[in-house]
Amino acid sequence: MVKPAEDERLTFLQSVFCGGIAGVLSRTVTSPLEVVKVLSQVGTPETRFGFLRTFNRIYRSEGLKAFWKGNGISCLRLVPYSAIQMAAFHNLVAVLDDAHMPSNLNAKSWMVAGSGGNLIAALLVYPADMLKTRLIVQNVNPSFSNYHGIIHGFRKIWKTEGFVALYKGLLPTFLGVIPFAGGSFLAYEILDSSIAMSPSDLTPMYMFVSGCLAAAVAKVVFLTYFCCILLEKDEFKTLSFPFDTIRKKMQAQSKTLPNNGGVDVQFKGMTGALVQTVKVNGITGLWRGLSANLLKIAPNAGIMFLSFEYSKRIFLFYNGFTESPFSHVPKLYVDQSMSPNELRHHAMKKKGYNR
Repeated sequence: MVKPAEDERLTFLQSVFCGGIAGVLSRTVTSPLEVVKVLSQVGTPETRFGFLRTFNRIYRSEGLKAFWKGNGISCLRLVPYSAIQMAAFHNLVAVLDDAHMPSNLNAKSWMVAGSGGNLIAALLVYPADMLKTRLIVQNVNPSFSNYHGIIHGFRKIWKTEGFVALYKGLLPTFLGVIPFAGGSFLAYEILDSSIAMSPSDLTPMYMFVSGCLAAAVAKVVFLTYFCCILLEKDEFKTLSFPFDTIRKKMQAQSKTLPNNGGVDVQFKGMTGALVQTVKVNGITGLWRGLSANLLKIAPNAGIMFLSFEYSKRIFLFYNGFTESPFSHVPKLYVDQSMSPNELRHHAMKKKGYNR
C-alpha cells in the first residue's frame, strides 16, 4: 500500500476532501457513543446509574436526536481538522525523511510526524471542540437550550465569558493528544508495512481491521516517548483517558449555564479539576465514560481509514491512475510515480503526437 506521504497521485485538495469525508462518516456513525462518553466524563445526572442506563435516560428525557447533539459542529470541525492533520503529517514526514534513504523513517520519526500533525490541527480548531462539548451537555429541547446553533453558541460564549473561554481545557488536550496521535499513525504504519501485500490485493476488511488495530494500539502507547515497550502491555492502554476527562470538565464548566454546565465537581484550573474529581469520585472517576470510549475507538478508526482509502480510490481513477474506482489496480503503461498534472500533460502530449 502506498504510504500517505509518498502518494503524489492525489492533489492537495483531493487529499483534504478524503480526510474530511473520513472524519465526518466515522464521527456521525459513532455519535451516540461520543455523547454518552462526554456526558459521563462531565458527570451529568443522567450518567450516574451505569453505562446502559445512560442511553435509556437520555432517550427518555430528550429523544433519539439527543444522541447526535453536537454532531454538526463536530463534523464541521473534523473537515478542517482532518485536512490540517493530514497536510501537516505529510509535510512533517517529508521534512523528517532521509534524503539518502527515502521512505525509510524510523518509529520515532513517524511518531513525531503523527503527534505534530495532531497538535497543529488541535490548536487551530480547538474553539469548535469546546463548543461541541457545550452543545452536548445542554438539553436538546430548544426551550431549555442555552445555545441556539453554532454561530449563536460562539457569540454567546465570547460575549458572556470572553475569548479565552473558547480555549478552556487546552493544556490537558495537548498533554493527551501527543501519545494517541503519534501512536495511531505509528501503529497504522507498522501494520501497513508488516503485511506484504500488493495494492491490488488489499481488501476492505484488511483496511478496516488495520484502522481498528491502529487505534487500539495507540491507546497502549501512552508515555511512549519514555517507554515504547508499553505497546505490548494491555493494562496501560487507558492511561491517557484522564486527560480527556479533565478537558471535558473544564470545557463544560461555566457559571453562565444551569447547574454549572452539569459538571459534578467544583474547581479552578486543570490541577483543581484533577484533585476534586479524585476527591469526590475516587481515582476511577477519571475513567468515567471509558466503556463508551473503548466501544467507539475501533469502529471510529476503522470507518475513518476505510472511507479515506475508498475516497482516494475514486480520485485515483478520476486522475487516470487506476482501472476502476473500486480497486487499486493500476492502468497499464501509466507511470504511477507521476503527479496528476504530469500525467495530464503527458496524456495531452501523447494525444497530440498521435494526431
